[in-house]
Amino acid sequence: MQFRDLGAQYAVLKEGIDGAVARVLAHGRYINGPEVAELEKRLAEYVGVEHCVTCGNGTDALQLALMAWGAGPGDAVFVPDFTFFASGEAPTLLGATPVFVDVGERTFNLDPERLEEAVLYVEDSTDLVPKAVVAVDLFGLPADYPAIRKVCEKHGLLLLEDGAQGFGGSISGKMACSFGDISTTSFFPAKPLGCYGDGGAVFTDSDEWAALVRSYAVHGKGSMKYDNVRVGINSRLDTVQAAVLLEKLDAFDAYELDAVNKMAALYSNELADSGLTLPVVQEGFYSSWAQYTVQLSEGVDRTELQTRLKEKGVPTMVYYPKPMHKQDAFQDAYYCLDGCPTTGRLCETVLSLPIGPYCDSGDVEAVSCVLGC
Repeated sequence: MQFRDLGAQYAVLKEGIDGAVARVLAHGRYINGPEVAELEKRLAEYVGVEHCVTCGNGTDALQLALMAWGAGPGDAVFVPDFTFFASGEAPTLLGATPVFVDVGERTFNLDPERLEEAVLYVEDSTDLVPKAVVAVDLFGLPADYPAIRKVCEKHGLLLLEDGAQGFGGSISGKMACSFGDISTTSFFPAKPLGCYGDGGAVFTDSDEWAALVRSYAVHGKGSMKYDNVRVGINSRLDTVQAAVLLEKLDAFDAYELDAVNKMAALYSNELADSGLTLPVVQEGFYSSWAQYTVQLSEGVDRTELQTRLKEKGVPTMVYYPKPMHKQDAFQDAYYCLDGCPTTGRLCETVLSLPIGPYCDSGDVEAVSCVLGC
């Protein structure tokens, strides 16, 4: 059993992927080949925004978005305390100060009430200027953007959607990666839509921000790459990865999202009486299920359980074992209003189980049997 079975996916899509890669090898335009522009067009249409700019990875996508907004020293950027390091790393790299905010216990996503409290604290008790909110679509579930947007509008904050895990999710039919003033995603291989290396994308309806992101991603280019009008970075999606993603996007849209949601529903049914706290998807929300993450009961030895599952051939992962505000890298400059107690509990109890569109019901039943016995 694989945690996320990329081999099974390739076996199904092999003919199309091999042909797509062969076409790139034949035309030889490995950087900015025609597949890149085609992918950007299709991704923008899929998400429902005006612009998509692809880049080297999801972390660069976050940094590029914040660069377009001019985030830097003296700015406060609000980030969930329970997330991958990149969400807080990107603002810190630009000199901004991350302010870590607690999350909801069942959704794992940024808590809008705690966000409001954190913004008021920064406004009233620090010299920082509230700049932006990084809201993460953790484990595939979009954050509560209707509520988060209200906080942003009230306090004049820009909203950056970190959709690295959320691509394909939606709220009332509106797609993930369209909720932010700028939104981003990652094409890391294990993501809902993944390539065979690193890759990322930035989404926005703003002509100005899209142009800035495209410039910053190629050394701050102006009219051409040797006309440098600002200091940027080097972050491009290569043509081979774009070709792979075009093939995968067809399958993702046609049946993979539906398949992974069926596996998640089967998990929830099989584990209903297991004593585990199961993930929830609020009414009107749709998850792309990057992970299926449960919470263990108090007193359960997670390491022992993982060992027992491994002995049965069941791989598991812990996302994430350490709150962001306790990462050594942030010790010099950060704020965390109340210690984020929900995040602390989650870090000690979460366990992610194998899932994916090529997982089958037998796999889910086998995992559930071990957990339920």
